[in-house]
Amino acid sequence: MTFNLFPDLFSYNEHSNHQLALLLQRKAGELPEKIHLLFSHILNAHQVWNSRIQRDQPPFGVWDLRTVEEYAEINRRNHLHSHQVLDKLTDLGASIRYVNTRGDEFSKTVKDILFHVINHSTYHRGQIALLLRQHGETPLVSDYIHFK
Repeated sequence: MTFNLFPDLFSYNEHSNHQLALLLQRKAGELPEKIHLLFSHILNAHQVWNSRIQRDQPPFGVWDLRTVEEYAEINRRNHLHSHQVLDKLTDLGASIRYVNTRGDEFSKTVKDILFHVINHSTYHRGQIALLLRQHGETPLVSDYIHFK
């Protein structure tokens, strides 16, 4: 890879998640639990992948439900942790071995894991946007090009 786009992508991810966290806090109690479960999943999965890269035990299950009061702080910590991971990396092609939530063992490159975190978050924010619209809310504009 001739340049490292990941710091910018993680800044985009943090910004999009932060805006969504603020919206969900403002609408606390008004939206279905499925939206909160999906957003919790985004935040938890990010933590799990950061932990796997650093070969730590993941702190949470990927489907644990978090509270709206925790969203912004978890997102902030995820962002800082990802940048710490990026700052320490010397080889984006290095393989990371991990065991998934079902106990299956895998090996993936750091760059593929990092890209997955961004793609996974974007995918689930899209689902949340659809659910928000179905409940009469205007979804946030969270396109990368809009962030830029």
